[in-house]
Amino acid sequence: MCGEPADAARFFCAACERALPRLGVPVCARCLGEGGAPDACLRHPGDRVHAAFVYDDAVAALVHAIKFGSRPNLARPHVAVLAGALPPRWRRPALVTAVPLHRTRRRERGYDQAAAIGEALADTLGAPFSDAVLERVRDTRAQSDLGPHDRRRNVRAAFRVRHPSWVAGRRVLVVDDVLTTGATLAEAMGALRAAGARTAGAVLAWAQ
Repeated sequence: MCGEPADAARFFCAACERALPRLGVPVCARCLGEGGAPDACLRHPGDRVHAAFVYDDAVAALVHAIKFGSRPNLARPHVAVLAGALPPRWRRPALVTAVPLHRTRRRERGYDQAAAIGEALADTLGAPFSDAVLERVRDTRAQSDLGPHDRRRNVRAAFRVRHPSWVAGRRVLVVDDVLTTGATLAEAMGALRAAGARTAGAVLAWAQ
């Protein structure tokens, strides 16, 4: 970002990494999708999402490298900040999972970036990780191409809980790369709550 040499395994030089804008408050995915105040919600505890960073040009470059640049390994050195953004009771969830790609998109990309972030975060937290909890049952359009209303409609009923007995009565942390309108995470967490789970979300960045 600044032109100075950087460790390829960390993506940034030390100064640029320290300058990444951190987010200190949870964001409500449901209020975000409904046009409410997402950082002041006390009504929807199961829709709270905790982000490591605020999405700026530097964070966008990192997310792009993880998501499209075949560098999912870059998630691992940055999940410590995400772990630190979680409240104490969510630092030892019963299970960590990720918002899944549809199988055709995962086959095209060769990996699932949310699963890479989730697995690295689970290792940092000392919690189990499974990418077999949620299934994306529809190959939805890319959310980046859509407005807020169409994003919510695009992911409606897009997820199925494969093994409800794995999550019933348990605290399940759901990981994605970026929170934008909240539609995808809200739908994924809602499917888990319908199966009896208690949920929270975790993302690398909130795109305000």
